[in-house]
Amino acid sequence: MKNSYSVVKRVINTEKSTDFKQKDNKYTFEVDISANKIDIAKAVEELFKVKVVKVNTSIVIGKKRRVRSALGKRPDWKKAIVKLRTGDRIEILE
Repeated sequence: MKNSYSVVKRVINTEKSTDFKQKDNKYTFEVDISANKIDIAKAVEELFKVKVVKVNTSIVIGKKRRVRSALGKRPDWKKAIVKLRTGDRIEILE
């Protein structure tokens, strides 16, 4: 297993992720693209001292961008939606 801090990169705070927190006790993270669901669950449990029930992941394709005449692309990244046990919470500064 990788270091927990290298697996979980940052918390994603959007309107949709805020709804997930309030209704379903789900939290959204940007994670390492090579991490699997087991690595993500262990890292979240270790970092935040909570119990993970379920992990859903998706790879977000980077957008194509153009700077003057050069074509480019933002990097791809992985998003993980983590469902916690009932009663567990993660305190996140917003």
